[in-house]
Amino acid sequence: MTAARTEQRGPLRRVEPCMGTVFSIDVRSPGVAASAVEEVIGWLHWVDRTFSTYQEASPVSRLGRGEIELRDCAPEVAEILRRCDELEAETDGYFSARADGSLDPSGLVKGWAIQRASEMLSAAGSINHCVNGGGDVQCAGSAAPGQAWRIGLADPLVAGRLVGVVAGTDLAVATSGSAERGAHIVDPHTRSRPTALASVSLAGRQLADIDAYATAVFAMGERAPAWIEAHPDLRGFIVYPSGEQWRSSNFAGDAAYTASAPPVFQAE
Repeated sequence: MTAARTEQRGPLRRVEPCMGTVFSIDVRSPGVAASAVEEVIGWLHWVDRTFSTYQEASPVSRLGRGEIELRDCAPEVAEILRRCDELEAETDGYFSARADGSLDPSGLVKGWAIQRASEMLSAAGSINHCVNGGGDVQCAGSAAPGQAWRIGLADPLVAGRLVGVVAGTDLAVATSGSAERGAHIVDPHTRSRPTALASVSLAGRQLADIDAYATAVFAMGERAPAWIEAHPDLRGFIVYPSGEQWRSSNFAGDAAYTASAPPVFQAE
């Protein structure tokens, strides 16, 4: 008899196109088995096939057209739609799975998928990792012993420039705006594309909620700062079309700023 081969474990990095963007998975020491990362990649593609509004044959697309019923879908679809209803109530209607009249829960789905991917890595034994999907990030543990994760906040007005860096451990960061995907966010109350803000970045612990809140806060426009301040578990950073910036009172940051050395905001 021969002994079963033990799968090697260690730090891993993986980049994968999915959901119309690029995902990166960065697992730091003590690492996980490569098969754990492959399971995460499989999960992300399953989410895309299930929830995509761009794939006509996806269950969510078919559900939106009335070709199937909710009971015909995977249970995760009902889970997402229930949470969308809760988020709509929590945000005074500024988050909606039907913002433009058609079924589109994608404002929650990507952050939820990334958070679940992080949970899968943790269940596989990873203590320190980062999952990034198009700039929405869920981090577990730390980047290295005694070293926080550092997540850059892109300047929506100047390509390739950062307006700040969020530092922390066990951290989630999401940004909503029009810089990367154009004017894609809809105010559910008016069915118009909000223009009062250039970008909104939120930091917290769980990306599923953080990502959805960022979408809602961007739609709020001028109401955004007051809503963020009323939620002390969130930290917020806003860039206005004029270039003016705002950050929540609980978001401590360096006073100095240069293009080459943006301020560092401590999320803890």
